[in-house]
Amino acid sequence: MVSSGDGTVDVVSPRSGTMGGVSIAPTEVERPQTEGLTAPDVPWVTVVWNDPVNLMTYVALVFQEYFGYDRKKAEKLMIQVHEEGRSAVSNGSREEMERDVAALHGYGLWATMRQDR
Repeated sequence: MVSSGDGTVDVVSPRSGTMGGVSIAPTEVERPQTEGLTAPDVPWVTVVWNDPVNLMTYVALVFQEYFGYDRKKAEKLMIQVHEEGRSAVSNGSREEMERDVAALHGYGLWATMRQDR
């Protein structure tokens, strides 16, 4: 309630936002400017792990077929998987890496994804 000074009292309705027939616009709360600011998109990588099941030639063929790598690159990644136990075979957004991991699982390879540092 608000006293108008002449002895009458106006009622302020919190729902209607009016005071004595005059509309009151709510004040805008100041918010920090975040437009244009984005968190850095740290790339994700798909990692293929060495396994005791798949032949090295098969792994190289999967890399060629799925990723479209030439024979030299596919064999280099396959050798890295074999000798080091793992190799990062692709990078990109999280969604892309989820797709790659699922596809490699479909080929029977052991694959995971992680955020690249």
